[in-house]
Amino acid sequence: MFFDRNEAGIKLAIALEKYKDQNVLVLAIPRGGVPVGYEVAKFLNADFSVIVSRKLPFPDNPEAGFGAIAEDGSIVILEGTKNWLEQSEIDKIIEQQKQVVYERMTTLRKNKLLPDITNRTVILVDDGIAMGSTMTAAIMMCRNEQAGKVVVAVPVTGERVKQEMADLADEFIVLETPPNFKAVAQVYENWHDLSDQEVINILIDLK
Repeated sequence: MFFDRNEAGIKLAIALEKYKDQNVLVLAIPRGGVPVGYEVAKFLNADFSVIVSRKLPFPDNPEAGFGAIAEDGSIVILEGTKNWLEQSEIDKIIEQQKQVVYERMTTLRKNKLLPDITNRTVILVDDGIAMGSTMTAAIMMCRNEQAGKVVVAVPVTGERVKQEMADLADEFIVLETPPNFKAVAQVYENWHDLSDQEVINILIDLK
């Protein structure tokens, strides 16, 4: 459906055109959301930064997660997690990911605070949403920081998450909801895991 994240970002930006020159703040979830958010922010003439939200991974399957944590400490735990993990193990993983979140902020934002969110329209961007926990934690953080309006915008997600995001955000924009959706990567022809340096270069380029 998309050649790469930049093409997805350009198409997503067009869907968000009503926010052009409206002093909105685009916050991308790293790493994959950054090239998408870059194209959105450039087109909208918007402020741009990254909001760090991390999956809480299962110890025996790091690719899967039971929740997420955002940089302000907002935590999402999926229902039924305690059927799979002891509370002590959950707490241990949360503490580990808090450290990873801090490292992400240090590396990607050089410890700089986010631009002020209070009373602003914030557009949260990722390259797609699979389970939804990392985006949910980011929404929670924006609510905690008293954002005026929270818009979630992504190129792709599944039907279930589409309904959930529509309920959580003030506005939800998604370009594609393919049948049998399993992974974000399946809708990109050119897909790779971004490095920290690639993300840093993108952030520098928009300044």
